[in-house]
Amino acid sequence: MPKILLVDDQEELRLLLQATLEDADYEILEAQSGSEALSIARAELPSLVVMDWMMPGMSGVDVVRALKADPATRAIPVILLTARSQAEDRQAGISAGASAFLSKPFSPLELVRQVESLLASSQIE
Repeated sequence: MPKILLVDDQEELRLLLQATLEDADYEILEAQSGSEALSIARAELPSLVVMDWMMPGMSGVDVVRALKADPATRAIPVILLTARSQAEDRQAGISAGASAFLSKPFSPLELVRQVESLLASSQIE
């Protein structure tokens, strides 16, 4: 069963993400901050990370950069959740190493499809 790390400072969103992905048969790990996410990612090596862009302290983009700079976590796909819809914002996330974006609000079905797609392509590589 693939492990997915959910990273968001808002508990309500983490609970929604957790329920959605557990219903799709994924094991869930949770972090409330960027620094906690890095510790968990390095210890657990999740199959995928779903992370909010806007968090206090380290932003989602900062965490993506740190994950991609570490040989142990570099290959983990990352979905950034964002209310930002500007092309420049998406480019910043892609440049940092994000694999995909979901704009808030998003549908649970859209999230599951994105997760399935990234997990399938990461197994091919």
